[in-house]
Amino acid sequence: MHFDLTDLRLYLNILDTGNITAGATRSHLSLAAASARIRAMESSLGTDFLQRGRRGVTPTPAGKALARHARVLLQQAQRMQQDLAEYANGVKGQVRLLCNTTAITEYLPELLADFLREHPNLDIDLQELPSARITHALRQGAADLGVVSDAVDTTDLQTCAFRDDPLVLIMPHEHPLAQASSVSFADTLHHHYVGLNANSALAVYLEEQALHAGSRMQIRIRADGFDGVMRMVARGAGLAIVPLAAIERAPIGPTFKRLALQEPWGQRKLLLCARDFAALPGYAKALLHALTLS
Repeated sequence: MHFDLTDLRLYLNILDTGNITAGATRSHLSLAAASARIRAMESSLGTDFLQRGRRGVTPTPAGKALARHARVLLQQAQRMQQDLAEYANGVKGQVRLLCNTTAITEYLPELLADFLREHPNLDIDLQELPSARITHALRQGAADLGVVSDAVDTTDLQTCAFRDDPLVLIMPHEHPLAQASSVSFADTLHHHYVGLNANSALAVYLEEQALHAGSRMQIRIRADGFDGVMRMVARGAGLAIVPLAAIERAPIGPTFKRLALQEPWGQRKLLLCARDFAALPGYAKALLHALTLS
């Protein structure tokens, strides 16, 4: 068995993304090189690590065992690198931080930029995921820190408060619902929406809430960010649900009506979380400290 760290990172990236092509891209490898590495890994032990299907790949029982060991080995390698960084110029540590849509767009850019400026020997691997997938990744040891909504189960994880993050319904002033003083989410599902990119964490979260309400969101168009969504709503394209923080950050006052969501899931809070704050490597503790003081 001859696996190197590149093999292990590639394998975990494939599991995290669900297909070999995306895993290769995240690993900065060509598809041909990534496929060859996976085949070599499987051949060296005479067993398959991945089950290939039309919708992507899933780990075999052997693949799940490999993933557990790979995460531990890579974490140990990162901690060794950070410990040695104090003695070698140019050696960097890396924090893997997973966040939901609002955290990554509204709250973190300036905080992370300041942190990187103050810690030149550290990098941050930042990825957007739905909160439920973030907690799963933390439990599996696939990340150091996460920022999640308090609506998800954080049992057996450690958490601390980060931000209040209420969601609000916005609509054109001439919309049929604009005269109401309050509207249930279920009632809005009879109307058209402007949505975020379908892969964004908030879009996935809202679609889950619609399914819980027994319906689907009627998305007319999708935009890549909150600014685009709000501009389309202001011009009459439909309803949208956005964080209050995005509205308050907008340089020009809102040209649409907004209503607070009545559902408890709309009054959400963001939490910083990890498997064990005390067990984090020093560089991840430094980032945690910076975020908790912000």
